Amino acid sequence: MKDVKEGFIPVAGGKVWYRITGTGPGIPLLLLHGGPGMKSSDSDPLQQLGAERPIIQYDQLGCGKSERPEDRSLWTVDRYVEELGQVIQALGLEEVHLLGHSWGTMLAASYLFTKPGGVRSVVFSGPALDAQRWERDQRAYLKQFPSQVRQTIEEHESQGTTDSEDYQEAMMAYYKTHMCRVDPWPNELSEDLEQLNPEVYNHMWGASEFTVTGTLKQFDATGRLTEIGIPALFTCGRYDEATPEATEHYASLVPDAEFHVFENSSHMPSIEEPEAYVETVREWVNRQEMKRGA
Repeated sequence: MKDVKEGFIPVAGGKVWYRITGTGPGIPLLLLHGGPGMKSSDSDPLQQLGAERPIIQYDQLGCGKSERPEDRSLWTVDRYVEELGQVIQALGLEEVHLLGHSWGTMLAASYLFTKPGGVRSVVFSGPALDAQRWERDQRAYLKQFPSQVRQTIEEHESQGTTDSEDYQEAMMAYYKTHMCRVDPWPNELSEDLEQLNPEVYNHMWGASEFTVTGTLKQFDATGRLTEIGIPALFTCGRYDEATPEATEHYASLVPDAEFHVFENSSHMPSIEEPEAYVETVREWVNRQEMKRGA
């Protein structure tokens, strides 16, 4: 698509890279990528909506094309919330729709708890709004795998050898069931995972999806979800790490929230069911604007 603008924004701790796709007349949609430590997707299918509204992506500090300072004190939810506000201000977004994926839902919720103005709606895609529940859900999934996979993961985690080849192979079996079920994986997904900043991921989350040892260990937004006073859509895949049961529970805590399951997806419906994913988001943001005559 034409009409792509890229640049850098100074934020607390460094500079972050951003990209705006499209110049459509609708209210911009700002995407908060997963991780922590991951990056924006260069081929995110939501960019297709650029003819209808600007689609804004940015790599959080320490990730992707943004600067990667080594100061661990920067890897906090509060600083990432501050960063999000600085991105919105720098881009002059008086009104915006937010879409967070995975860790991006933690960031979206935490930002909304500060009661910012101008956010018209929010999409929680594959939500991770309770770190302890996420860990329990992954361990419940793990019990469904062959004993060899379970033992390999448990042994290497207990020994602190999660960089071993055996561990990586066992994790890939898990990821191909609950992260992305497209086989083979698209090259971009593999490359994005290779570019993950382990310093940020390990500091904030931990060694793996199954064991939360980082600063997000006690993260739990469920007690405050009733405070979200804007239209909210919760989505997940049928086989998602963010289980349908957990996602529906989070939706039940937000007044008038909606809930949608992508039946043929796990944690990456943007890759697994891109057409359905784009259409669901398109219909959602358009409907929110029609309600209030955007």
